[in-house]
Amino acid sequence: MKVYEINTVCGYGSTGRIVVELAKYVQGRGGQCEIAYGREYGNASYANTYFIGTKLDHNIHGLLSRVCDRQGFYSHNATRSLVKHIKEYNPDVIHLHNLHGYYINIPILFDFLSHYGKPVIWTLHDCWAFTGHCTYFDMSNCEKWMIGCNHCPQKKEYPTSYFIDKSKKNYQDKKNWFQLPENMQIVTPSYWLKGLLDKSFLSSHESIVINNGINLSYFKRCEGKIREKYNIGNKTVLLGVASIWGDRKGYRDFLKLAEEIDEDMVIILVGLNSKQLKELPPSIIGIERTNSIDELCQVYSDADFFLNLTYQDNFPTTNIEALACGTPVLTYDTGGSVEIADSLSGIVVEKGNISAIKKAVKELRFDRDACVRRAKSFDANDRYADYYSLYEDVIRRYS
Repeated sequence: MKVYEINTVCGYGSTGRIVVELAKYVQGRGGQCEIAYGREYGNASYANTYFIGTKLDHNIHGLLSRVCDRQGFYSHNATRSLVKHIKEYNPDVIHLHNLHGYYINIPILFDFLSHYGKPVIWTLHDCWAFTGHCTYFDMSNCEKWMIGCNHCPQKKEYPTSYFIDKSKKNYQDKKNWFQLPENMQIVTPSYWLKGLLDKSFLSSHESIVINNGINLSYFKRCEGKIREKYNIGNKTVLLGVASIWGDRKGYRDFLKLAEEIDEDMVIILVGLNSKQLKELPPSIIGIERTNSIDELCQVYSDADFFLNLTYQDNFPTTNIEALACGTPVLTYDTGGSVEIADSLSGIVVEKGNISAIKKAVKELRFDRDACVRRAKSFDANDRYADYYSLYEDVIRRYS
C-alpha cells in the first residue's frame, strides 16, 4: 500500500503529529507513506517528505490573502509541482488533512483529484472546508455556511483579510471544487463536526467519524517535578494547555478565574508567548510552548484538574493527554470537546460560566484510575488501524 498525505505542517502541532504517526503506522504494516507539507516548521525527523513551494510562495499567498480574502487560491506553481510529484509517487490513496495555511491552490489540486482516479480521504480538523472564510463560527453564532456565506462577521479572524470580503465567492468556489471528486471519503474526528458536515454542501460525500487518538506509550502518569520547581506545595493545580492562547482558547476566562480562585489554588498555563508571560497575575504560572512530551506529562500528572475553556474546537487531544496522565477534564460545552471525558473522568459546564468552574474545582473529585481507563478509548494505534482499514476499503471500492 502506498499512501500520500497532505497537510499544512509535518511533526508540528496536533495535526502535524497525527500525519507523522499515521505514516509510521502504515510503514509498520509494510506499506509506504509520503507526507507533503506546506509550512517550514520541523518535520519530526520523518524521512519521506515533500515540501510544497517555498517560504516566498507562502509569504506571497499570505499577503494576498490578507488583502484580497482568497486564501487557497494562490500558490499556482507550487501546486502544479505538487501534482507532478504525486503522479511520480503514484500512490494507491491520497489522504488530505488541513489545506488552509497559505500553501495550496484549491482549483488546481481538486481538478487533478477529480481526474486522477485514485481514492481520496479528507480528514477535516475544523470547519474551513465548508465556509467562505473561517475555520470556526461558534463565537459569532453565524449560520450563513448552511446557505451561502457573505459579509463575513469574522473577516479579520484567521485566515485574516484586512480589506476585502470575498466570503461569498470563496463559498461558491469551494462548493464547486470540493464536490468534484466522486471517489472522496470524508472523515471527521468528532460527532459534533459530522453533524455540521451533514448540514453543509459536503454532505453529498460519504463521511464517517474516526476520533483523534494519542500515543499512550508516551502520555502516561509519571512523577512530576512541576510542584517542586514552582514551589506549589499542596495547592490545587488548575491546568490549561494550548498551542496559541487567545480568546478562542479561553485565555481571557483564565484571567478572570485567576481573580476569583482561593489562595490554596494556582493556575498553570502552558503555551504562552513572551508578551503574555509578562502580563500574568501572581495566581497564574506561565510556561512557554513546549514540544517535550516528558515535560507535558509532568505538568499533566501534577495537575488536579485540566481546564479546557475553549469556545471553538473540534476534538482536542489535550483532553485525552490529560486523562492519560490521570487528570480529570473540566471543559466548556464546546464542539467535540464534550465527547472525550465521561462522567467518571470529567464534567462539562456552560461556556463562560466562571462560577460553575469554581464550584466544580472546589466540590468535585475524580478517580485518577478512571481517567486513565477512559483515555484507553482513544489509543492512537486503534485509530490508525481504523484509518488503515479505511485505506483498504476505499482502494478496493474505487481502484
